Amino acid sequence: MSTKIRVVISSFGRPLMENLPPHTRKIGLPETKVLYTVLRSPHIDKKSREQFETRVQKYIVDIKAERHELRQKLFWLKRHRMFGAQFEVQVFSKTRLDPQLLPLPQRKH
Repeated sequence: MSTKIRVVISSFGRPLMENLPPHTRKIGLPETKVLYTVLRSPHIDKKSREQFETRVQKYIVDIKAERHELRQKLFWLKRHRMFGAQFEVQVFSKTRLDPQLLPLPQRKH
């Protein structure tokens, strides 16, 4: 049975993604940029303003693993966490369904 671990990494800087395990795919997502405009002085100068921005980098890392390797891969993620980055971990697993175990619909005569 194959298992896929998807990790969504978002951070304000560029996270260091070194030493990725084998069978790993890294996908870069577009950078989001938010601008904030703030008045410098609320009393005197209405036209004097200051602008700030935040940039958020997002990456998706897909790790393929077998079911017996799943614990090792999750432990690897825990050990190699990146400071200043937010993680979201999703685990997808494919299983095969035995057709003999399915209840077949009864035909009416």
